[in-house]
Amino acid sequence: MKQFFRFDELGTNYRREFTAGLTTFLSMAYILAVNPMILGEAGMDEGAVFTATALAAIIGTLLMGLLANYPIGLAPSLGLNSFFTYSVVVGMGIPWETALAGVLASGIIMIFITLLKIREKIINVIPKDLKYATSAGIGFFIAFIGLKNAEIIIDDPATFVALGNLTAWPTLLAIIGFIITIILLVRGFNGGIFYGMVITAIIGVIFGISDRPDQIVSAIPSLEPTFGVAFQELGNIFTLDLLVVIFTFLFVDFFDTAGTLIAIASQAGIMKGNKIPRASKALFADSTATVAGSVLGTSTTTSLIESSSGIAAGGRSGFTAVVVAGLFFVSMFFSPLLVVITSYVTAPALIIVGILMAKQLYNIEWGNLAIAIPAFVTVIMMPLTFSVATGIALGFILYPIMMFAIKRRQEIHPIMYGLSVIFIIYFAYLV
Repeated sequence: MKQFFRFDELGTNYRREFTAGLTTFLSMAYILAVNPMILGEAGMDEGAVFTATALAAIIGTLLMGLLANYPIGLAPSLGLNSFFTYSVVVGMGIPWETALAGVLASGIIMIFITLLKIREKIINVIPKDLKYATSAGIGFFIAFIGLKNAEIIIDDPATFVALGNLTAWPTLLAIIGFIITIILLVRGFNGGIFYGMVITAIIGVIFGISDRPDQIVSAIPSLEPTFGVAFQELGNIFTLDLLVVIFTFLFVDFFDTAGTLIAIASQAGIMKGNKIPRASKALFADSTATVAGSVLGTSTTTSLIESSSGIAAGGRSGFTAVVVAGLFFVSMFFSPLLVVITSYVTAPALIIVGILMAKQLYNIEWGNLAIAIPAFVTVIMMPLTFSVATGIALGFILYPIMMFAIKRRQEIHPIMYGLSVIFIIYFAYLV
């Protein structure tokens, strides 16, 4: 087992990998509650979506760990499930069954371009400064999500965002959890993020901030309401509206996953010569999970940036992913316990991981304005637009322009120019 997952080469062990897997799972576990709630508003059966969410996560994460040997967890995307429900089903009036067929179609296309190694080629030709900016930008983005989930930062009609009520008990719990976790980390405790989450969850239950589970074990809900529906609706996707929807699923999944892989590879120190080892296998796992998830009955499944919390806890191999998959399986029987892991418990982990990822800013060539401008735009636009893909797209548009302006266009791969044009078209006609 150690040899299969290359423990010695990666400098890890079973204990560290298990702690990392548990940390990643706890950071991702919210999706088991949130995904059914969001897709339920599209008219889908919430029980079936819960089971589909867990199974899609298990399939995708196992493939990621066993094929690519990466410590990355997969689950339905929080952004794409909102797009599925509020933009496609509610906004465009498309039945959820047909929208699910659109997810299936996008996944099949993604598998095809992955097997042709088009996705891997694109990721590998991205300039290193943009890769560092992507990693740091995602760090700011997930830190912002953590601050938002804890209600430390709230929306404000006058200033867009404002400081929340720091004396509210749930927010105070997140702040206490943050302080406990950073103390553990600066004192050198391995798995400090995980132990911080456990302590925070216990405090929440003791003081009545988090709900106490009313039962331990429950039956697994049936998949019957959603299983196979996507196949039955494939014949209804050949309309202009659905083609736009499929492209959007494809676009966001492509670059969210690219951003996550870049960020994880940078954080774990496994990027080699500006290339991500075994990228095609990781991308295949991601694409296959989307297809499997759509057949089971959930929106696009993708690599989650919350996996970076496990990296911070020491995860380096695919065994971390195997642990995550195993915990998702167990969670199907113990879903009542998830009420303890609230957004206020996971928020400190997201904020701290954002801090750890932001160090990639150090590697960017800030002294060169032609590089600094697209890098800064990539970083800042991720949290401001609440989209990893949008930040990447804007940076990719600006970078070739800057290189052309300073007469260094020969350093840019033609694919980058092509992507720049595609992103311009995307913003002009589809956003």
